[in-house]
Amino acid sequence: MNIHAVSKGACPAQAGRDDRKTAKSMETGLTVFPGAKVSNSFQFGREVLRSPEMRQASSSSDEQDMSNPSEISFFFLHGEEHKKRRASVAGYFAPKAIVNRYHPLMHATMDRIIADFQAKGSAVLDEMSLQLASDVTMEIVGLTNSDRQALTRRIKTIMGANDSFDKRRWYRFLHDKLLGWYHHAVRARRMLELYNTDILPAAEARRAHPGDDVMSYMVQNNYSRKGMLVEVMTYAGAGVSTTREFMVLATWQLCDHPELKERFLAGTEEEQFAIIEEILRLDPIAGYLYRRPVSDIPESAEGPIPKGQLLAVDIRGVNSDESVVGECPYQIDPDRAKRSKVAGSWLSFGDGPHRCPGSQVALHESRIFLDRLLRVPGFKLARPPKIGWSMSTQGYELRDAIVTCDRA
Repeated sequence: MNIHAVSKGACPAQAGRDDRKTAKSMETGLTVFPGAKVSNSFQFGREVLRSPEMRQASSSSDEQDMSNPSEISFFFLHGEEHKKRRASVAGYFAPKAIVNRYHPLMHATMDRIIADFQAKGSAVLDEMSLQLASDVTMEIVGLTNSDRQALTRRIKTIMGANDSFDKRRWYRFLHDKLLGWYHHAVRARRMLELYNTDILPAAEARRAHPGDDVMSYMVQNNYSRKGMLVEVMTYAGAGVSTTREFMVLATWQLCDHPELKERFLAGTEEEQFAIIEEILRLDPIAGYLYRRPVSDIPESAEGPIPKGQLLAVDIRGVNSDESVVGECPYQIDPDRAKRSKVAGSWLSFGDGPHRCPGSQVALHESRIFLDRLLRVPGFKLARPPKIGWSMSTQGYELRDAIVTCDRA
């Protein structure tokens, strides 16, 4: 496939081509919440996500007890409390922080990852991406007073407690119903271990010497143990799990499209970001974003919306809305956003007041991960990943891809 030809309008000749990796799997792997009105209209999706009359409505936010905001992640708040909390963490995601604080950490982590990779000659791709995503996220949170690799293993174990790859009904019945009490107890023990081993030492260190991170903010505002655990696990889901998966997906796409890989490695940072965002457009990490209106909405791009109606914005659908993204929406076209004069991320990171605050961190992580990894001599994708779906993150999970390289 000639990626350069795609950007010059050659698409109609290949009109049937579909470069998406996860769309087919999503049809059977991710179930829409019951009663939800699904939309794949870009205009309507953006209206919903930007509307002040909408509230988060997911398996997590619907269950939130709003009586104590300090024990709720700001991801699930709204209104003035949300603005205040979001403003308090904005500096952690600012361009200056990304370049001055996180870039050196990203490169140092990649140095270790690549050294181990070259020593062994092979590696599990999602384990590599997990280490980078975890290191960066834990730096932002401030969990830096315990062993990083052990912390990554603990986060991985907690986040992976529900196996998205086993959809057999009898397994789910045994796991969720008959043995649900046991798995809840195991999770509680693991959360306590996370608190005692990683969170508590970091909190005590910040009380003595405050830093520029989320942990310092939580200490200064007297967060409870529950509040700290909620915030840490929210960042683990939003910062570790999602970015980990996308780095695997992007590696997979570039390995399957050699011309695109060459263009990426030869490109400027701006050109590399354009390629990454176009890959993300086709396979956004989130499947659906859910909202509920708190009042009747008489007019919208899809007509009146009654109060309380559950809405599911299909991010893949809106990112492939031909009226906005142009012709051949399922094909990779790195020049699409520039030609359309639209932000390259489209709605991949959401929109409105709850747009992902760490989007730029994720893009920089992905760019450095790909640029460093794909330059390793003899790099090959020996086995593509298996695709699963997480109900908690509403996103794909890519596991067991094997990459190889020349041994050093």
